[in-house]
Amino acid sequence: MAKIREIYRCTECGAQSPHWRGQCPGCQAWNTLVAEARPSPSKGGAAARGSSGSSTRPRVLRDVADGDHRPFPSGLDALDRVLGRGLVPGASILVGGEPGIGKSTLLLQVAGAVAAQGRPVLYASGEESLPQIKARGERLGLLGPQLLAMATSRVEDVVDALESAPEAERPALAVVDSVQTLTSLEAEGLPGNVGQVRAVATTLQEACRRLGVALILVGHVTKDGVLAGPRLLEHMVDTVISLEGDRRQMFRLLRVFKNRFGPNEELLVFRMGGGGMELVDDPSTFFLGARDPALSGTAVVMAVDGQRPLAVEVQALVARTFLSIPRRAALGFDANRLHLLLAVLEKRLKLNFGQVDIYAKVGGGMRLQEPGLDLALVAAVLSSYYDVPLPERSIFWGEVDLNGQVRPVAAQAIRVAQARRLGFSPIVRPPSGDDDREDKAPGCVRTIAELQRRLFNRS
Repeated sequence: MAKIREIYRCTECGAQSPHWRGQCPGCQAWNTLVAEARPSPSKGGAAARGSSGSSTRPRVLRDVADGDHRPFPSGLDALDRVLGRGLVPGASILVGGEPGIGKSTLLLQVAGAVAAQGRPVLYASGEESLPQIKARGERLGLLGPQLLAMATSRVEDVVDALESAPEAERPALAVVDSVQTLTSLEAEGLPGNVGQVRAVATTLQEACRRLGVALILVGHVTKDGVLAGPRLLEHMVDTVISLEGDRRQMFRLLRVFKNRFGPNEELLVFRMGGGGMELVDDPSTFFLGARDPALSGTAVVMAVDGQRPLAVEVQALVARTFLSIPRRAALGFDANRLHLLLAVLEKRLKLNFGQVDIYAKVGGGMRLQEPGLDLALVAAVLSSYYDVPLPERSIFWGEVDLNGQVRPVAAQAIRVAQARRLGFSPIVRPPSGDDDREDKAPGCVRTIAELQRRLFNRS
């Protein structure tokens, strides 16, 4: 039997080290080396590799057989559009998200929809028992003769179930929930450690690629919201999907971060209902809710997430403070952005915020990171400061630099088209420089001083 030796592997970049270090020698990250047991290579390893046959030898690329890799629908048209062409046989998809966000519910819905097309589906869970999976399937109305399920903590059981099935009855889709709960005999340690996660994912990928089965892996996330386990896992799969949202809110955001078969940075909005995850067909104004435009301190920003424009409310409250150091609070965006914009307003507009507390948030539980939020945030702060509501159907976007100038942002044409389709006016935005006629529109502003003068008649 091969000797077991211990090596240390970085959870960020996958680099190896024979002994523990505080800093990874590959990516220079700190405290990311984790011990794992690996078998030492045997003396006959090279000979064994050389006798593996012609499958490992180079071949003329044009002579390689294409095989049957035609994608098939997932049952959700919007998901097929986001993935590119649907579910591709032999491809692997990694789905991450916080506990309780709805990963298992959504994937069971996809499994049930594929099974309803007459294609066998295997749903393997290491977290739930079969009665629990059945109860959820009954609640969603997804139980059918083509939907198979198994509860196991061994990856070998899942591979055996796929390989032992007759070719005519072999599952077209395998859903594994989750990769952190399964163990492999090829690695040592507890479920979820670096070696086990990599071994489980590799075993499942090789089996599904060989058998032509589409694979969906569920992955846990850390407290920082990134996928747990080695970063190498994201490089191994073909598609990386993240399911985000606040568990106290009813909406969920499905983002595509990596996709070998379609576009990247796509976004879908789901609503968590009694029948599972329900797709929001037109999320453009979904996050506005029951907004009252007659109140001061609220503005609407046309944000773009991926290639999808979303109208989102930005709120600000400027109130007199009784503290020696005024409070500044931000929810839904980086607090440093609020501090920077307040400094620009004080410097360029000669305002004094030293005696007021300022609170700002993004409505609907959304979290925005794009620079187009700046102009809407400035408008909301000024609206609350002067206690003057903004025009009822106004909408804003633009980046504010340290000189108080408003700069154009990406996807300007998409934002303008969507704002006009939804009937917003005035459209307050920076000039793009591409179309002189558009840049002379009444809503174009070049500085925050111009914004202050137009909206509040202040100079």
